[in-house]
Amino acid sequence: MYKAARRLGLVFFPAFDWAISPTHPEREERLLYTQDQVLEEGILDIDGIYEYRPRLATVADVERVHVCVPDVMSRVTASHLIAAGGAIVAAEAVLKGEVDKAFAIVRPPGHHALRIVHGARGFCNINIEAIMIEYIRRHYGKKRIAIVDTDCHHGDGSQDIYWHDPDTLYISLHQDGRTLYPGTGFLDEFGGPNAFGYNLNLPLPPETGEEGFLYALDHFILPVLADFKPDLVINSAGQDNHYTDPITNMRFSAQGYARLNDRLQPDIAVLEGGYSIEGALPYVNVGIILALAGLDYSGIREPDYSPARVAQSSRVSDYIARLCDETYKAWQQRETLRAAYVRDKKEISRRRQIYYDTEGLMETQEETTLVCDSCGGLTWIDSRTDRGRHILAIFIPRDACRRCQEEGHALFERASAGAYRDGIYLQDRVADQLLKK
Repeated sequence: MYKAARRLGLVFFPAFDWAISPTHPEREERLLYTQDQVLEEGILDIDGIYEYRPRLATVADVERVHVCVPDVMSRVTASHLIAAGGAIVAAEAVLKGEVDKAFAIVRPPGHHALRIVHGARGFCNINIEAIMIEYIRRHYGKKRIAIVDTDCHHGDGSQDIYWHDPDTLYISLHQDGRTLYPGTGFLDEFGGPNAFGYNLNLPLPPETGEEGFLYALDHFILPVLADFKPDLVINSAGQDNHYTDPITNMRFSAQGYARLNDRLQPDIAVLEGGYSIEGALPYVNVGIILALAGLDYSGIREPDYSPARVAQSSRVSDYIARLCDETYKAWQQRETLRAAYVRDKKEISRRRQIYYDTEGLMETQEETTLVCDSCGGLTWIDSRTDRGRHILAIFIPRDACRRCQEEGHALFERASAGAYRDGIYLQDRVADQLLKK
């Protein structure tokens, strides 16, 4: 009988009762074929691989991360809470020492959900990994955490949530936003004024193959992680870089995903996208499971695999090498670059338009952050939608200094509810509470 070299916890949740539509690519079959493959291969019979049952995340777990307008239960279903709860179960299995690694194979996905939630976008309502990470920090103490997002689409929601957090390193490896939703994830998206340099994007060209992904891992991601020295590494394990995925244009394989996870060695992986339901997901997920468990994955092959399917041109190889070099140099110079960025500024503002493709809704945000050398900085956002919603959201960070705490509460008290028709929200992560008036 096989024995896993590393104890691995698995959490499955296919969300039978939730779909955008019966024929939408984000549907329950994404996980059902994987479950069938896992059973066929006898994965759950391997000594050292354990299945855990998901549970519901609470409203408080969601409010620790998001401001949902008008409230959490108007923006989620039980399936969203179970997906988030499944990720929490996976994390707790690792942090309690029951397993060495865990993989939450759950849906719906979450990495396009931003701090403010007016609805669904990019198939995401709430951010599964962020809810899990903030649960970890609330219940298991302060942690330096790195998120390595390998979904083909840029995780603009995860980037937004951790834009101002120097204790969270966010690295996204994705198809260039000029060619794919959500159209973000470029090198100059480097983090907020108090976490400048801790948001790193590697926008890969279409037709990137196995060589390119693994080059980026070895020459950029792993060196940055060695510098950052995280307590935990989380893989946002999107699988839509696969050569058969119907909505992307990349050339990765199940073997490639297994090798990536074997080298990356994340503590916790959480499923994100991936829409080649029969041709990719069962093989990719089994490959990741075997790699995380320290088992032989050399026999994992898609029926239609060939080396030509995952090949890339020399032009793509040269481009990726330059991209990795440029981005790693920026990482190394982050302190100098931050000093120039915040010089003589007391606060920094940005204006953004955010499209909710599932809802057909446009949001305009006016965001302001205090420049602070002691914490992530107080942030407030004036948020309006083209359907008439208007809120003010105030964010006191988890590590907030006294000044940022006091100014956040003062802003909440003096802001006039009459000026914001849908309310004023205060997310106070120090007190672990969300207030609304």
